[in-house]
Amino acid sequence: MTDLFTKFDDLIKTREDLLSTGVTDPFNLVMEKVLSPTVAICNGRETILLGTYNYMGMTFDPDVIQAGKDALDNFGSGTTGSRVLNGTYAGHKACEEALRDFYDMDGAMVFSTGYLANLGVISTLAGKDDYIILDIDSHASIYDGCAMGNANVIPFRHNDIEALEKRLKRLPEDAGKLVILEGVYSMLGDVAPLDKMVPLAKKYGAMVLVDEAHSMGFIGENGRGVCEAQGVIDDVDFIIGTFSKSVGTVGGFCVSNHPKFEILRLVSRPYVFTASLPPSVVATAATSIGKLKHAKAKRDHLWENSKRLHGGLKKLGFQLGTEDPQSAIIAVIMPDLEKGAAMWEALLNEGLYVNLARPPATPANMTLLRCSLCALHSDEQVGEILGMFERAGRATGCID
Repeated sequence: MTDLFTKFDDLIKTREDLLSTGVTDPFNLVMEKVLSPTVAICNGRETILLGTYNYMGMTFDPDVIQAGKDALDNFGSGTTGSRVLNGTYAGHKACEEALRDFYDMDGAMVFSTGYLANLGVISTLAGKDDYIILDIDSHASIYDGCAMGNANVIPFRHNDIEALEKRLKRLPEDAGKLVILEGVYSMLGDVAPLDKMVPLAKKYGAMVLVDEAHSMGFIGENGRGVCEAQGVIDDVDFIIGTFSKSVGTVGGFCVSNHPKFEILRLVSRPYVFTASLPPSVVATAATSIGKLKHAKAKRDHLWENSKRLHGGLKKLGFQLGTEDPQSAIIAVIMPDLEKGAAMWEALLNEGLYVNLARPPATPANMTLLRCSLCALHSDEQVGEILGMFERAGRATGCID
């Protein structure tokens, strides 16, 4: 009998070799208690959180929490049904209205996760006779959406404008084409040149979908993401996002001005055949989105945090994923997985949690310590973080 796990043997060995060194399992950390958006109890000690995607610190906002409690009291714990059956409550419609208002767009659909939003929209829009042109560093949910729809997938080199045009030039003029980009790429925290890529896609007759999961809330004058910041939001056909980053809860969405957008509710399988979000979740999301619209002070502080941490780590001698700070994600490049795991554990022992990211999830087979800043990290905490990186870096030999 063929063991269906055989294909994972190399990964199993890599994991066993790593754990045999005595390092704490970096992919199985338990947060015993969360004290705030920036602090939790991990392994029995108070730990600064620098790897949670809680960019705008909305998880403990009093208005957001109260909205969730009220919805639990009034609507119960769940819908027990999909959106097209019994799973659309007043809160789901209110959440979609909050999204339409936030993005100033006509259409909004809420999915049960951000992953399902990409899966549902991409797989439904582009079928086997259509073409999807995407950045090679696209998120797994984007690739899975492409596979589910069975479209012809044509990747191009990361953030390479010329490579995108070469791919577009080769395609039949009358073919259905969808260009998929991300505002901020989650591994290195770098920003796409949407101001050049979106017009290029339109020139060759392609529709454009932009995933703004890691930029919604803090990039752009109103927090609408890189599309807004680079002045192309009105030219993009679909924006995908998630509630699990800046919004501070769980869920996903798509917004669009396309006049036929609403038909997706009846033809998108990951929307039709999935239970809808609990009333408490959409209530927290709608409340959070409403507050993010007026969160300029938070956005400004988050940018200051990003600039200070990026500059401080660079000065200490760490190799970073971007030359300049471009988002709330700062990636620290490690020599290899073993050294990365040692540095991760040293930081945890200092009282700092970051993400250890490894191949194949990372570009160019890099091992990264991925830092995700929060608008509620204080100036004092950023100073502490730099001190922790310096001590851990010297102890592990990652810096001189």
